[in-house]
Amino acid sequence: MKDFASRQRSPRKHILGLSLVVVLHALLFWAINSGLARKFVKILKPPVEAVLLEETKPDIPPPPPPPPPKNLPPPPPAYVPPVDVAVSAPTPVNAIAAVSNTPQPIAPPSPLPVAMAPPPPPPAPPVRVAAVISASSCEKPEYPNASKRLEEEGTVQLKFLVGTDGRVIESAVEKSSGFRRLDEAARGALSKCQFKPGTEDGKPLQSWASMKYTWRLE
Repeated sequence: MKDFASRQRSPRKHILGLSLVVVLHALLFWAINSGLARKFVKILKPPVEAVLLEETKPDIPPPPPPPPPKNLPPPPPAYVPPVDVAVSAPTPVNAIAAVSNTPQPIAPPSPLPVAMAPPPPPPAPPVRVAAVISASSCEKPEYPNASKRLEEEGTVQLKFLVGTDGRVIESAVEKSSGFRRLDEAARGALSKCQFKPGTEDGKPLQSWASMKYTWRLE
């Protein structure tokens, strides 16, 4: 009975094992197609790092300086140049001067300083004298009748261009008396008078002369 039962169970286990193997193969094939196995392999693969090891040299200290030699002579003192002091020789008391027969040249006298001549004075301005009327040869202007009736009075200022012969060349009214009749009567009468011509450094010169004449009723 036991042998029969064991024989009856063994085929089921065999079929179950085959089914499990088929399932595992199917899963493995699916994983290969989907790339899951590659990702799993990549995750498991550790990164590789390359480290270069530089050879370090040990620091060797420099050798100590040699000790100074012993029993050296002391250094020579610094050279100080001597100072030259000029000493004047004393004059001998009974010294005899040497006499030479060669005549010594006489030094020429030093030239006297030349005094600078002052600049010439500027020329003096010319002396001018204005022309003057000659009262002895001049008649008094006649009072206009109309001005007498109207009682016109005033002072007129005239100017005359006098030639070198003393005669009037031109006349004009500089300042009116306020009445034209009085101005023209004075200008016409005084233009006929004789003048003493103006001079420049004593020489006759044609020039202008100015004078005033006052009209006043007596």
